[in-house]
Amino acid sequence: MRKQRKGGIPLQKNDIFPMRAENLGADMEGVCRHEGMTVFVPGLLPGEETDVRIVKVEKRYAFGRMEHLPADPSPNRKDPDCPAFPRCGGCSCRHMRYEATLAAKQRQVADCFHRIGGMEVEVLPPLGMEDPRAYRNKTALPLGGTAAAPVLGFYAPRSHSVIPVGNCPNAMAPSDEIAACFLAWMKRFSLAPYDETAHRGLVRHLMVRVSRAGECMVTVVINGPSLPHGQELAEDLKPLGVVSLFANINTARNNVILSDRFQLIYGSETLSDTLCGLEFRLSPGAFFQVNPSQTEKLYETALRFAGLSPEDTLCDVYCGAGTITLMMARHCRSAVGIEIVPAAVENARENAKRNGIPNAEFHAGKAEELLPRMVRDGLRCNVIVVDPPRKGLEPEVIRAIAEAGPDRVVYVSCNVATQARDAALFREAGYTVRKVQPVDMFCWTSGIESVALFSREGENPPAGKEEQTI
Repeated sequence: MRKQRKGGIPLQKNDIFPMRAENLGADMEGVCRHEGMTVFVPGLLPGEETDVRIVKVEKRYAFGRMEHLPADPSPNRKDPDCPAFPRCGGCSCRHMRYEATLAAKQRQVADCFHRIGGMEVEVLPPLGMEDPRAYRNKTALPLGGTAAAPVLGFYAPRSHSVIPVGNCPNAMAPSDEIAACFLAWMKRFSLAPYDETAHRGLVRHLMVRVSRAGECMVTVVINGPSLPHGQELAEDLKPLGVVSLFANINTARNNVILSDRFQLIYGSETLSDTLCGLEFRLSPGAFFQVNPSQTEKLYETALRFAGLSPEDTLCDVYCGAGTITLMMARHCRSAVGIEIVPAAVENARENAKRNGIPNAEFHAGKAEELLPRMVRDGLRCNVIVVDPPRKGLEPEVIRAIAEAGPDRVVYVSCNVATQARDAALFREAGYTVRKVQPVDMFCWTSGIESVALFSREGENPPAGKEEQTI
């Protein structure tokens, strides 16, 4: 074992020390302390001790790697059920009992509101899955390898090295079969995977979306103007339930998966799916939650927190294809949805007609521009729901919400850190967090979806309204 070096440098790369994890970090890694420095060690659970090799040193913290499994394992440790774990970056905690992952996520949410938001809030136990397998209805797989031997999989943690994954336990069937068929098609026509360093090669990603009925939409992201041999691919995929095949043209040198340029190769322009008793038609770029059974729990929670009455007006910001808007429109006088993606807005309008919901309207535009303008033009709401991207809310959105003066704000978030940050801004605008309900949408990962209820200071949600159901 190497000891601390002279000059006050506690750690250097390749040093090995025995370390004990005190708790878990934001990515489910073990958090250790050595000579006052924090060391993050993936795979090490609280209470476990093992020899740790330092692999990277920053100014205030370091990253380590277990040299071997702990001699005295935690009761929360289990054998991973996926041969690609932990090399594949798709999951971070398949070595933990599922119940332990839920407890860790509850602590993570509470810690974010305390540390980032500066507040103590009631964080309810996360709503988990009875069977946390085969839950993802959308899988985006990067390409690697060569034209002779292409590979599909997931990026290794903190890298863009593709780890092949033949059978993902999180993906809904027939995603794995579609991936295998796609690789065979690439080999047959010697199509080169994309090399992001050289910006050469054709195929960047394969995206598979599966409906509850088993119908599939496939999108091939390419670095070029068109998809060669697309009709041959369509014929290969039809027996697997593929009803829609698109090419997405993305020639930009960045890490964004999809551009806004889609070409229909075969089949329908949309995929039909069901959620909360409603039918939705989805275009390839439309947002739709990836875990349908947990999404219904998420939206049921949002509906209870909203406490809608038949006289209320609802505004749903970042509404996507209108899932929350339409589900809640059945419980109020009128509902307004705002979404930046024009195709998603068209999907939402069509979904409203398809489901016979006349009291919902949808508007396309940036939330930080459109919502303030609508509020200046007189929009007033009893309840506002927000479901923003990971970056959270722009300050202009929070100011516009406060000006609209809703009784309640329901904040659905896939990034509790930005949700907690925004909670502090809502507090300055006169709204207090009443409670937070985490929902485990992304099993076996560090991700957690959470629903927070805000109401104006001095007010509580109306009694009895939280018993609404979808």
